[in-house]
Amino acid sequence: MTTSIRDTGVSAQWMFPVEALQHTPSVETSNYAIGKELYDRARGVEFLFRLGSSLGLPSSAMFTAATWFHRFFMRFSMEDYHRQDIAAACIFLATKTEECGRKLRDVARVFQSKITGVDVAHIPNESLEVENQQTAILLAEEILLEALCFDFVTTSPHFILVELFDAGQTTSKVQDYAWSIAHDSYRTPLCILFYPRIIAAACIILAQRAADGPHSPSLDARISLSPPSASLPTPPSHKPASPDVSRFAVEYFGFNETDLRHVTDALTILLDFYAAQDLPSNPYISLLASIQPPTHGRQLKLYEPFARLLPPVPLVMNNGQTPEPSQNATPAPLTPSYTSSTAKLTPGSPGSHPKIPSQRDLS
Repeated sequence: MTTSIRDTGVSAQWMFPVEALQHTPSVETSNYAIGKELYDRARGVEFLFRLGSSLGLPSSAMFTAATWFHRFFMRFSMEDYHRQDIAAACIFLATKTEECGRKLRDVARVFQSKITGVDVAHIPNESLEVENQQTAILLAEEILLEALCFDFVTTSPHFILVELFDAGQTTSKVQDYAWSIAHDSYRTPLCILFYPRIIAAACIILAQRAADGPHSPSLDARISLSPPSASLPTPPSHKPASPDVSRFAVEYFGFNETDLRHVTDALTILLDFYAAQDLPSNPYISLLASIQPPTHGRQLKLYEPFARLLPPVPLVMNNGQTPEPSQNATPAPLTPSYTSSTAKLTPGSPGSHPKIPSQRDLS
């Protein structure tokens, strides 16, 4: 995989070929199907985001934690280490490295709140459950440090997106879409498959396609090595964006053929992820899932429909409160948007789609 100065800080040891997903410890040693592992990774990252958001962490810390989460499960099986324990350990470690410290007890209390459905204000500081959770987080952190080889450096595609936005050839609508898609990318393993500039390019290309509408240039045209012919007929019902604008990211980065193959794979994985969601409940996801994947790349099919893998969710907890929203809940679209954030990645929830159940006893 080619690298550039924008990929500085990302160690090659954490870049895996797409084929490596077929040979993770979960698949090789625990008889996990790849679709099940990817579903559980998405659930784990969703839990991680909810935990970090409730703790008031900056988005950058949550992106770092999510990257570690995916790296961890390239070295250990999801059958041996529960995704929620590792998610909590990633969050706790990120509060140290990202200088947004939180007390271990506070992390444990919020964890208990998430898995029980009890408001955190009603989780006592001194309880056996909180003490046990603190111990579990510390034990998981030890294994996490071993898995990471104390290599904590990560780079978010969001910082590359800010560079693209500053170049001035994207509308606020495209920026909002791209920002949200970049959040969603952490629910997939893209951060361990491609360098940040590849992911950022895939996010903005997909965002442009979604914003421009169905009669605009296809993804194939947007990521081709050379621009499509200007003599192609224009559909009478809609005037597409300028070819130069639609190929903005490709031309901005000066991608070569290898880079474009990686962008193609990243787009295909993102669209496969969106197609696996509960589409009727969310127009935003339905719009993205309706986009035709690139046809000249590998025809990757990694995800199974999440509805097939979704565990039953009890409607009401014993304490009268509802558990974490299920996959079928309707999430708020485009949250947060780039235009409502700042280039510094201000604190906030890294998006809210898809909603994935995180009740520990539902797995």
